[in-house]
Amino acid sequence: QVSSAEVRIGPMRLTQDPIQVLLIFAKEDSQSDGFWWACDRAGYRCNIARTPESALECFLDKHHEIIVIDHRQTQNFDAEAVCRSIRATNPSEHTVILAVVSPVSDDHEEASVLPLLHAGFNRRFMENSSIIACYNELIQIEHGEVRSQFKLRACNSVFTALDHCHEAIEITSDDHVIQYVNPAFERMMGYHKGELLGKELADLPKSDKNRADLLDTINTCIKKGKVGYTKPHSFRYKNRRKESIDVKSISSRGSDAPSLQNRRYPSMARIHSMTIEAPITKVINIINAAQENSPVTVAEALDRVLEILRTTELYSPQLGTKDEDPHTSDLVGGLMTDGLRRLSGNEYVFTKNVHQSHSHLAMPITINDVPPCISQLLDNEESWDFNIFELEAITHKRPLVYLGLKVFSRFGVCEFLNCSETTLRAWFQVIEANYHSSNAYHNSTHAADVLHATAFFLGKERVKGSLDQLDEVAALIAATVHDVDHPGRTNSFLCNAGSELAVLYNDTAVLESHHTALAFQLTVKDTKCNIFKNIDRNHYRTLRQAIIDMVLATEMTKHFEHVNKFVNSINKPMAAEIEGSDCECNPAGKNFPENQILIKRMMIKCADVANPCRPLDLCIEWAGRISEEYFAQTDEEKRQGLPVVMPVFDRNTCSIPKSQISFIDYFITDMFDAWDAFAHLPALMQHLADNYKHWKTLDDLKCKSLRLPSDS
Repeated sequence: QVSSAEVRIGPMRLTQDPIQVLLIFAKEDSQSDGFWWACDRAGYRCNIARTPESALECFLDKHHEIIVIDHRQTQNFDAEAVCRSIRATNPSEHTVILAVVSPVSDDHEEASVLPLLHAGFNRRFMENSSIIACYNELIQIEHGEVRSQFKLRACNSVFTALDHCHEAIEITSDDHVIQYVNPAFERMMGYHKGELLGKELADLPKSDKNRADLLDTINTCIKKGKVGYTKPHSFRYKNRRKESIDVKSISSRGSDAPSLQNRRYPSMARIHSMTIEAPITKVINIINAAQENSPVTVAEALDRVLEILRTTELYSPQLGTKDEDPHTSDLVGGLMTDGLRRLSGNEYVFTKNVHQSHSHLAMPITINDVPPCISQLLDNEESWDFNIFELEAITHKRPLVYLGLKVFSRFGVCEFLNCSETTLRAWFQVIEANYHSSNAYHNSTHAADVLHATAFFLGKERVKGSLDQLDEVAALIAATVHDVDHPGRTNSFLCNAGSELAVLYNDTAVLESHHTALAFQLTVKDTKCNIFKNIDRNHYRTLRQAIIDMVLATEMTKHFEHVNKFVNSINKPMAAEIEGSDCECNPAGKNFPENQILIKRMMIKCADVANPCRPLDLCIEWAGRISEEYFAQTDEEKRQGLPVVMPVFDRNTCSIPKSQISFIDYFITDMFDAWDAFAHLPALMQHLADNYKHWKTLDDLKCKSLRLPSDS
């Protein structure tokens, strides 16, 4: 019976697949039959080859662990030549090759095995057709050479892992002779592998690498505050639950030899001339210096400033208690956390994967001319008040292809990418087909809406003057793909559910990472829809990075960081220049690359959540759709016993007006004030004020629905 075997090597537990044996016999005889039935008895998989050519072909296909070659008769084939041809292949490195030889007659002297070994054979088997004799030979080979080769391959994988490890690792013998160092060790210690291997630690050549006074110099600088220095790695793997495990010397086991960690190396000598000082470090140093000559009250205030600066969440506002504003707290919890919900003590609870059911979308439209009714509707696409829901209805939930072709044509995207309209149309069809029409909110209509808003913003004079065409094309593509394959659930839900995507992306920007990765996978896998196939590598890399950066900016955990950076780097310098001088310089240096990045991030962020700035009817429809999607998530969380991320979004108790008011107050107002100050969007700000008033009126009347009953 064929079965796998478990093999242990140190702490490793390996599973060895059933042994594969190749018999190379020109003719069937009692000897070949003996090995065949021995393989059957041992549970090995066996193949028989009759010619050298078929033997080599079979071996390259199967990679047998054991090969038995008939060496008794030379008229059929040259057994040693067959062995050498197999040994010339890479897979044979871990294969045991057995030569079957004729028995020696009494009047002949025993022949040397050296010619067989030189030809590549490992063992010699004296002709014996007994099944039990063949069986014993194969079993001994399995538990000897084959098992050893299997362990050796496992060791090779360990060394591959060590080579890629970021920790510095050295291995020495019992006599403290260095046997192995990994690349991280070489980089950190300043020695080359050739200088170390085979040498005792104490015998390394004296040089600047181990100058006796170097560490003392470094320690003096540390005490004076001139340099930040972290001691070299002590070649220990830090286990978070148990004590450290010393892997300095695997073979010496507890050796007390001095490790190279205690030697000097040239990287330390360069520390004196380095200025590894982050901006926040400079700020803290300035404040510390200011404290020395400040009154007590000022010094105490600066202490509080330092305390704040040393926290990690510098950009996230501090909320009141959940009881004071449950809607805002739940929105923040649902949109700005990684899904880890503290349940009790320090335990974070995950549950098994939830398998999202992706409904199969209808086949995308064929390549044809845009119908007149759609074309007429798209004549108004440059207006902010364009009704995306009418386009959704008339295109049977396929608005992205039609709007996208019109917008991309207006911005000359095909010309920039040097691709045909046919390729662009095919790309839109593939992207739209991967949006889920079953989602209430995150579907291709939302993508089309964000694309429309992005195109509208790109038409504003100050935005247009700040970006070049590559930025525009990147922004339009990013808007198109920014939510592709969205499952209709938040990042927090996916992390709590332990979904495959959350595991893949380490619970960090899960959906946004997936949207960008999938978008590029869908684009480049088929030349028919690869809109990037005709642009050069440098343009593609720049375009790709810009698209990725913008899509990742839509992730809400860094919302306030993006907004604050935009205000401080764009709004405030621009306002100061407008108020303070008549210079004709470029306001706020907005064409600097770093500022262009901030502008693009802010633009797609505003486009992504522009629903409260749309005309009232559109705003209400979007509010209903996002609420329904959140309701569905809460329903599923309860069904699966997951933490409920946004408890206020319970379809039986939720006040939609309150949720919209909280969303506008917390996320929208400040961001659009900043964007309006840059792009000049009076119509949007008026819609925002009108819509806010609508929600406040409903809330004041204790109405929890989208409209007053009399308006429905």
